[in-house]
Amino acid sequence: MGFWTLLEGCLLLANALAIFNEDRFLAPRGWSFSEMSGVKAKSLKGQLIGLIYATQYFRVPLIILNTIWIAVKLVYG
Repeated sequence: MGFWTLLEGCLLLANALAIFNEDRFLAPRGWSFSEMSGVKAKSLKGQLIGLIYATQYFRVPLIILNTIWIAVKLVYG
Protein backbone atom coordinates (compact mmCIF):
# COMPACT_ATOMS: atom_id res chain seq x y z
CA MET A 1 0.00 0.00 0.00
CA GLY A 2 1.44 3.30 -1.07
CA PHE A 3 1.09 6.78 0.27
CA TRP A 4 -1.41 7.79 -2.43
CA THR A 5 -3.56 4.76 -1.68
CA LEU A 6 -3.59 5.74 1.99
CA LEU A 7 -4.62 9.29 1.10
CA GLU A 8 -7.36 7.97 -1.17
CA GLY A 9 -8.65 5.77 1.63
CA CYS A 10 -8.75 8.71 4.04
CA LEU A 11 -10.63 10.80 1.47
CA LEU A 12 -13.16 8.01 0.93
CA LEU A 13 -13.64 7.63 4.69
CA ALA A 14 -14.20 11.39 5.05
CA ASN A 15 -16.77 11.22 2.24
CA ALA A 16 -18.55 8.34 3.95
CA LEU A 17 -18.73 10.20 7.27
CA ALA A 18 -19.91 13.42 5.60
CA ILE A 19 -23.04 11.86 4.08
CA PHE A 20 -24.53 10.47 7.30
CA ASN A 21 -27.95 11.96 7.95
CA GLU A 22 -28.76 12.67 11.60
CA ASP A 23 -32.52 12.22 11.28
CA ARG A 24 -32.49 8.96 9.34
CA PHE A 25 -29.33 7.25 10.56
CA LEU A 26 -27.70 8.72 13.64
CA ALA A 27 -30.61 9.71 15.93
CA PRO A 28 -32.47 6.35 15.86
CA ARG A 29 -29.26 4.63 16.96
CA GLY A 30 -28.54 7.07 19.78
CA TRP A 31 -25.68 8.83 18.00
CA SER A 32 -27.13 12.34 17.77
CA PHE A 33 -25.10 15.40 18.67
CA SER A 34 -27.63 16.47 21.31
CA GLU A 35 -26.98 13.32 23.37
CA MET A 36 -23.33 14.19 23.74
CA SER A 37 -22.74 16.15 26.94
CA GLY A 38 -20.18 16.42 29.70
CA VAL A 39 -18.34 13.21 30.43
CA LYS A 40 -19.87 11.41 27.45
CA ALA A 41 -17.95 13.73 25.10
CA LYS A 42 -14.66 12.19 26.27
CA SER A 43 -15.70 8.61 25.49
CA LEU A 44 -14.93 6.82 22.24
CA LYS A 45 -18.56 7.11 21.15
CA GLY A 46 -18.53 10.84 21.88
CA GLN A 47 -15.35 11.33 19.91
CA LEU A 48 -16.75 9.38 16.94
CA ILE A 49 -19.89 11.53 17.00
CA GLY A 50 -17.68 14.62 17.04
CA LEU A 51 -15.68 13.29 14.08
CA ILE A 52 -18.86 12.63 12.10
CA TYR A 53 -20.15 16.15 12.73
CA ALA A 54 -16.76 17.71 11.97
CA THR A 55 -16.67 16.05 8.55
CA GLN A 56 -20.21 17.23 7.86
CA TYR A 57 -19.12 20.84 8.40
CA PHE A 58 -16.26 20.44 5.91
CA ARG A 59 -18.37 19.42 2.92
CA VAL A 60 -17.17 22.25 0.66
CA PRO A 61 -13.46 21.44 1.17
CA LEU A 62 -14.33 17.78 0.57
CA ILE A 63 -15.94 18.69 -2.75
CA ILE A 64 -12.79 20.58 -3.72
CA LEU A 65 -10.53 17.70 -2.64
CA ASN A 66 -12.66 15.22 -4.56
CA THR A 67 -12.46 17.37 -7.69
CA ILE A 68 -8.68 17.61 -7.40
CA TRP A 69 -8.40 13.89 -6.73
CA ILE A 70 -10.51 13.05 -9.80
CA ALA A 71 -8.41 15.38 -11.96
CA VAL A 72 -5.17 13.77 -10.74
CA LYS A 73 -6.58 10.30 -11.38
CA LEU A 74 -7.63 11.30 -14.90
CA VAL A 75 -4.21 12.73 -15.73
CA TYR A 76 -1.96 10.12 -14.10
CA GLY A 77 -4.19 7.05 -14.24
